[in-house]
Amino acid sequence: MRYNTIRKMDIANGPGIRVSIFMQGCEFKCKNCFNPETHDFNGGKEFTEDTINKILEISESSNIVGLSILGGEPMHPRNIKGTESLAKAFKEKYPNKNVWVWSGFTYENYLKDKKALDYIDVIVDGQFKEELRNPNLAFRGSSNQRIIDVKKSKEKNEVVLFNN
Repeated sequence: MRYNTIRKMDIANGPGIRVSIFMQGCEFKCKNCFNPETHDFNGGKEFTEDTINKILEISESSNIVGLSILGGEPMHPRNIKGTESLAKAFKEKYPNKNVWVWSGFTYENYLKDKKALDYIDVIVDGQFKEELRNPNLAFRGSSNQRIIDVKKSKEKNEVVLFNN
């Protein structure tokens, strides 16, 4: 597994000041994706235990409220184990900070039974659709994408939208 970049202080991808990692590799290749440099599974840098440790270290600041995992596609079968390992390590070290993940997969059709969700607080699901693009939406690019409260969705066994 590989990743493209790490942002030490990100205010665009989730609420508050966050650390963000952009995983490498995506098969969706949405038209006008904001991050096409992450599509190639062979690009970027190798994702290792050192990567996880680096993210944990830079997340230590009390100014950092959470971790955002984007892509590429962090929930792709080639990336999901790394996403799960990172989210698990983050939640174990920082149980009061949140983890947000962006995925082109939908909750009902692919994500809901994934073990990685045990460590994810919010998931933004659905592929970016240029024809539904709306720059006024918070934390998503098109109106088909949903911001899902994972814990509440798992409890109720149905999608519960995040209400900030």
